[in-house]
Amino acid sequence: MPRTINVKEIEKALLKLIKAASFALPPDVVQALRKALSQESSPGGKKIIKEILINAEVAKKEEVPLCQDTGLALVFLEVGQDVHITGGDLHKALQRTVAKAYKDNYLRRSVVADPFRRKNTGDNTPAIVQTTIVPGNKLKLTFLAKGAGSENCSALKMFKPTASPAELIEFVLATVRSAQANPCPPVSIGLGLGGNFEKAALLAKKALLRPLTRPHPQPFYRKLEKEILDKVNRTGIGPMGLGGKVTALAVHIEAAPCHIASLPAAINIQCHADRRSTAVL
Repeated sequence: MPRTINVKEIEKALLKLIKAASFALPPDVVQALRKALSQESSPGGKKIIKEILINAEVAKKEEVPLCQDTGLALVFLEVGQDVHITGGDLHKALQRTVAKAYKDNYLRRSVVADPFRRKNTGDNTPAIVQTTIVPGNKLKLTFLAKGAGSENCSALKMFKPTASPAELIEFVLATVRSAQANPCPPVSIGLGLGGNFEKAALLAKKALLRPLTRPHPQPFYRKLEKEILDKVNRTGIGPMGLGGKVTALAVHIEAAPCHIASLPAAINIQCHADRRSTAVL
């Protein structure tokens, strides 16, 4: 049944999501960190994870940012095809809301208008917006704050279609070893497979939106996620790169059909401050 949603409702929801994500870790991330604390054998690693958990408690209680890098604002929209959006330009409303949220909550503005001339836009816009049309009459809104320390550790490789899972695993391990402490481990790893050059990267990003406690629904990829996670955690990089058993909290894979002559693979790493929040209107 068709349904009308005013952009003001979307703005209001996004304001709440940005504040929630900036000040409080999702419950599944806290759960994963507590599990990591019980698994970590390194005294230094245990101390770091304890401090991460304390930082999360203080940030939530005091309503202050979890990290000084409050991130590039990413907004994911799943718009039901029976939704009619009224009250103004949706894209402008989203950008306006991001600017207001970062100003009102004293979040660092980290966006520059040009890659080389580097002048700050002053309000953390433009946000990056990804929109998907889905069946139904609801609108799902997800916010992800992505810091540069983890984003800079991303990688993409166009494998030959004959590539094996072992080659993919080695690509992930090489990327993690190269990153070392830069993405502030223990990290979450999003792995996008298939599609094409840009689709694989988007899949890797979307893989980070899945709760850490939710493995892939397909047995093949669920097993591959576990195998990669186990091998990443055997690198010994550990919390904050200072050594230990827990380098990653989770590995999530998203896969899509691709051309017979290629096998794109993209890696997107998220720091321990996995700041995301979702609302359905």
